[in-house]
Amino acid sequence: MNVATLLTKAARVHAGSVALRYGATEIGYAELDLRTGRLASGLKKLGLSAGDRLLLWLHNRPELVELLLACWKAGLIAVPVNVRLHPREMAYIASDCGAAALAVDEALVDAVESVRHELPPDVHLVRVGGESGPLPGYDALLAQDPLVASEVAEDDVAWLFYTSGTTGRPKGAMLTHRNLIAMTMNCLADICSFQPEDVVLHVAPLTHGSGLYLLPALARGSLNVISPHRTFEPGQVFEMIAAQGVTVIAFLAPTMIVKLIDDPALGAHDLSSLRCVPYGGGPMYVEDLKRAIDRLGPIWVQLYGQGETPMTGLYLRSQEHRYDTPEAERRLGSAGIPRTDVELRIVDAEGRDLGEEVVGEILIRGATVMKGYWANPAATAETIREGWLHTGDLGYVDRDGYVYVVDRARDMIVSGGNNIYAREVEEVLLTHPQIVEAAVIGVPDPYWGESVHAIVVVRPGSAIGEEEVVRHCQTALASYKKPRSVEFVGELPKNAYGKVLKRELRERYWSGYERRVGGGRQVPPSPRGGRPDGREPG
Repeated sequence: MNVATLLTKAARVHAGSVALRYGATEIGYAELDLRTGRLASGLKKLGLSAGDRLLLWLHNRPELVELLLACWKAGLIAVPVNVRLHPREMAYIASDCGAAALAVDEALVDAVESVRHELPPDVHLVRVGGESGPLPGYDALLAQDPLVASEVAEDDVAWLFYTSGTTGRPKGAMLTHRNLIAMTMNCLADICSFQPEDVVLHVAPLTHGSGLYLLPALARGSLNVISPHRTFEPGQVFEMIAAQGVTVIAFLAPTMIVKLIDDPALGAHDLSSLRCVPYGGGPMYVEDLKRAIDRLGPIWVQLYGQGETPMTGLYLRSQEHRYDTPEAERRLGSAGIPRTDVELRIVDAEGRDLGEEVVGEILIRGATVMKGYWANPAATAETIREGWLHTGDLGYVDRDGYVYVVDRARDMIVSGGNNIYAREVEEVLLTHPQIVEAAVIGVPDPYWGESVHAIVVVRPGSAIGEEEVVRHCQTALASYKKPRSVEFVGELPKNAYGKVLKRELRERYWSGYERRVGGGRQVPPSPRGGRPDGREPG
């Protein structure tokens, strides 16, 4: 089934309901189905044919949603790209996927022109918003007879999801129509059962997680409110929730949640309509999660996944966002259990299955796993083996089936033959009342091979120093895991999706060195220190 059929089916049942709201603009379900059919015809008239790639470099706006759906109706491949990327990063993606056309936000036209020589030579440029000028305009694409959704094979690529590139050049994960429909059903079953009565707010990029969760919201006939603001400001988010009765925020990154719960305007608005907020895309530290539960209640649903298995892998239900017992508090440090139609394994370096509470690589198999990487068979063969997606994440399963993600394999620190998980140290650092952000990396050490280096952001006016930070870690960690050096910074480098760029942090220390991660993988301590079984490692 063509994933765009989800809209057509919803438009029959909810024809008069509002599908999209953007400021004062409202688009009904029947109108959205008609407009996307017209756009699909317009894209065909532009010269695009089935399988061609249309890159979307747009701020959150209704046209981005319409173009996504129009791509699929026309049998094209959508390539959504975050507007916060540098023009040269966007140009790399356009060149890598061989984009046939680029739909560009009016505010980004000059940026596109500055890298025109790096784009595919025959790429069509379409301006969205403003006067068309020398570029074809959006209205011209709409002035066509509507096209019904094209027949596609379930294995045809629908969305090229470019990885965030935290460790190198981004790769295009090929998500098929089958992947997106399976992801939609998986979301409705496990994460949030969207309903026609729901008001769904999109404040995260629609080119990323919020756009993926747009699909189940549209499939169920929900009202989708697209924030008209170009930046994420908590006060504006609170106002929209209160004024429009928002019941679901489609997706938030952990950094966005922290910004919300720390904002002084939090208590000035009625946010009681909120019932569900899925979050993921990076580590959610236990101390931050406890504060989020205290301030907004158990409305949170954690998801663990990757672009290679979109928004799908593990989940921790809203009902388990509590810490009234030691067991419940411990589980807040987990990523939950495997989703209903997903299989999971924890394996060692030789691919052998590991037992409970033994750390290994997390593998995932299911209908949501990508087809492969675009034009990169070597990376595909390395990542998908015998149907299993090798995530590159390290984790373990406890006796009750809950999965704890302890680190990225490349972020593990090997010091004196001991494996140290950066996230474990970060969790402890964030229990200090004056530390608001932390990143832990391994740096070269002539004796130990690597030593633990903490990079922290403290509250304004804080006077804590290195010794206090190290002493704080000693209260919860074995001595060999405490930071041997601490660096204080004003902010941590992040990519366009809010993930900390540890690659940039490491580059300053590892230039000229070859960093190797080896040795055995030990059972990781809990966020409070010590092994999950309560024993200190020998």
